[in-house]
Amino acid sequence: MLIREGSEQAEQDGACGRAWGSWLPKAGLLHFGSNDTPYKSTEADERVTFETYWSKTPQPEFSKSYPCPTTVRLPPPSGRTTNFRDVLFERRSHRSFQTEPLLLQDLATLLHDTWAVTGTIETEFFGKLPLKTSPSGGARHPEEVYVCALNVVGLSPGIYHYSSNAHVLVRIRDGFTAEQAVDYCAGQEWVGCAAALFIMTAVFARTMWKYPFPRAYRVVLAEVGHLCQTFCLVATSLGLGPFETMALKDTTIEADLGIDGYSESVLCVAGVGVPAPGTARPD
Repeated sequence: MLIREGSEQAEQDGACGRAWGSWLPKAGLLHFGSNDTPYKSTEADERVTFETYWSKTPQPEFSKSYPCPTTVRLPPPSGRTTNFRDVLFERRSHRSFQTEPLLLQDLATLLHDTWAVTGTIETEFFGKLPLKTSPSGGARHPEEVYVCALNVVGLSPGIYHYSSNAHVLVRIRDGFTAEQAVDYCAGQEWVGCAAALFIMTAVFARTMWKYPFPRAYRVVLAEVGHLCQTFCLVATSLGLGPFETMALKDTTIEADLGIDGYSESVLCVAGVGVPAPGTARPD
């Protein structure tokens, strides 16, 4: 709480304040409060730790389920192949879109290739764990994704949850407008011209159950970045224009999704549309 003026601690405190400026104190608590976490890395230590987890509480489920859901079955992902290096260097964030709708198969491909469970791995302590196209610490995959459909062929405007292990959409709310999209994204007007938004949330218990220390929150944030890049590359390979933003009205979005903001919280919004003339990737 108090440090002596002119001491080494005071010098360090001043250096931190100058370097971090307006990010203090909130971001500083997260960053510095999760530095130098002690780890148990030997097999014997891990065994004791994991057996303790099992005895305390069951492992959280890896996917959400809804009672009596209204589902939309998605087509299989596109079999289109492209040169990876071309896609990597053509990836750009887009802010201008045509009024042309997004094809349902392209939506299905974006969801499947970014968020779907693509395999499993058997483990000694945790049983069968899901695998996806982006990495996740301990294969916990805490992220969920919700689709806000604005202009998608064959899909009514509304908010849907993507079931990553069944490749189906579950309808949560009927109707979704460009005005809502703009409001979700803190007034960024260009967002309203997108064909669909993809809201990424995290179910923290999945990661927290195995990693009960604050540094694991950094892992969750990093995973959202992995997913955003995968999403952008898949969209680019389809000739679409992607974007992502963290300028959000968190509590408004969480209320509409029916989540509490504590056990599951919104972290990022990505979006896609058919790029305006002159911005689409070349044939």
